[in-house]
Amino acid sequence: MHFEIIGDITDIETIAAGSGIRILPFLRKQYGEGRWRKLKGIATVRLSDGTVRLAEIHWFEAHGIGKKKMRIKRFLD
Repeated sequence: MHFEIIGDITDIETIAAGSGIRILPFLRKQYGEGRWRKLKGIATVRLSDGTVRLAEIHWFEAHGIGKKKMRIKRFLD
């Protein structure tokens, strides 16, 4: 599902860090070494069909690499 984040991501929380991330070897191989963390937050998103919804977003992030593999976990509206 393709989507675009509108505005800021709020209520950001760390779900896992370091070896607690299941796909850590993949992240290191694909994007490089870093202090990887899995995070979640709430954002307004625009879906590919133009619909605007409030959603819980999950992603992986490392300092100097940025946000990777963003996905919508669930809709909140």
